[in-house]
Amino acid sequence: MSLQRCRWCSDDPLYIDYHDQEWGKPLYDEAQLFELLCLEGQQAGLSWITVLKKRDCYRQHFFQYSIQEIAELSDTDLEQKLQDAGLIRHIGKLNAIRANAQAWLALKQDTGDVVTWLWQFVAAEPITNTVPDYRQAPAQTEISQKLSKTLKKHGFKFVGATTCYAFMQACGMVNDHEDDCFCK
Repeated sequence: MSLQRCRWCSDDPLYIDYHDQEWGKPLYDEAQLFELLCLEGQQAGLSWITVLKKRDCYRQHFFQYSIQEIAELSDTDLEQKLQDAGLIRHIGKLNAIRANAQAWLALKQDTGDVVTWLWQFVAAEPITNTVPDYRQAPAQTEISQKLSKTLKKHGFKFVGATTCYAFMQACGMVNDHEDDCFCK
């Protein structure tokens, strides 16, 4: 008997592993949160499976998400990365990774701990929603709108309210697994 998963999860082994091992599980690691925030921004206009298939390449190009090293990338460095089809070749999105690293470091200097700062948007506790069917999960919420607005004010890019909600789902700030999913 197979496990019941969220209906959005295809039969692609990469997607299944992501759903079962990562999506919706509370995450408190700074580098991993930064990676997810950046990858969610890369997804804009694309499917998540497209980004997942390119994640290893992003890790290679962006120093396993060493925030300091990413913040120091030059325009020439980013232009060179456009040559690799393993990345989403959109200069605005690649620039956003660097801008987000710079913004993250500035926010860290202001707050001392960006992880705690992010989690305060959900009062440091995951929100578990009732989701009978994935089509009933929201694309954005009042909280994701507030997070988006605040991140933008701090200089982050590609962090609209829908992207922020997807980030919140991915890092477990929100549990939107369907009610009959074994991960719920």
